[in-house]
Amino acid sequence: MATLIEVKNLRKYFDTPQGELHAVDDVTFSIQKGETMGVVGESGCGKSTLGRTIIHLLESTDGKIFFEGKDITRIKGRELKRVRENMQFIFQDPYSSLNPRMTVEETIREPLLLSKRFKSKNDLENEVERLMEMVGIERRLLRSYPHELDGGRRQRVGIGRALALGPQFVVCDEPVSALDVSIQAQVLNLLQDLQAKYGLTYMFVTHDLAVVRHISNYISVMYLGQLVETCGSKELFRNPIHPYTKALLSAIPSTDIHHERHRIVLKGEISSPINPRPGCRFHRRCPHAAEQCTSPQALTQVASNHFVSCCRVGEL
Repeated sequence: MATLIEVKNLRKYFDTPQGELHAVDDVTFSIQKGETMGVVGESGCGKSTLGRTIIHLLESTDGKIFFEGKDITRIKGRELKRVRENMQFIFQDPYSSLNPRMTVEETIREPLLLSKRFKSKNDLENEVERLMEMVGIERRLLRSYPHELDGGRRQRVGIGRALALGPQFVVCDEPVSALDVSIQAQVLNLLQDLQAKYGLTYMFVTHDLAVVRHISNYISVMYLGQLVETCGSKELFRNPIHPYTKALLSAIPSTDIHHERHRIVLKGEISSPINPRPGCRFHRRCPHAAEQCTSPQALTQVASNHFVSCCRVGEL
């Protein structure tokens, strides 16, 4: 299967009064066409910043971004506009991401107008109605405003807007975390149906391990701006290796009352992402930390398509 997105040693730093905040630091991965890569980790670990940097909502500090084999790291102007038609973003909050003064019709129509693909008003209106039907929005809501819709319908509007120009790659930034559980399942099923129908490629950002297990082909675990483990979805839940991954999975609630899950409680001080020291950023909280953990770490292949950033991987 062909690679659609490839990221090499990507970095995104922010200047603060205390120093440089390493939001994304030396991240490398690739996503195959038609597949979903889940990115999980604690709040503030850099998941959303990674997605925004890949599609140029934020400019990278260093590293390379490739789309269909083409380097798009520093593109600008018309070239960036063309690439952005193929790379879109679904935001976490379906209310704040929509313009409260624009109706459903106006919101979905806006990217179509900017693209200048449709010459006649009739063709434009037909395309808006097609997109609404595609994401499951009733035609009667054509002239409704965001405050008149529930969270699920608002997120469907956001999905319709993101898919209006027929992108190949979509960053889904916790698209169901602000929704009720019953609505979450509907939106997840919609995203999967659209992926199957149009061959979409997703980067799915979330902190919900149950959701990421359901929707992802591959999962990357992120901690303080760095990837600590990446492998297939089934492999991660069957054979987690990095101590941080094990701690995350141990926190998943279990419905099995006959087998009590061993909860790994992390202790110790969280390292600062501002001017971080070399070495593993998890070592202050890691129960297996040793002297060598203060040396720089790198993702190392430990099995087929299974990579872990831990110098003590052979001892765990």
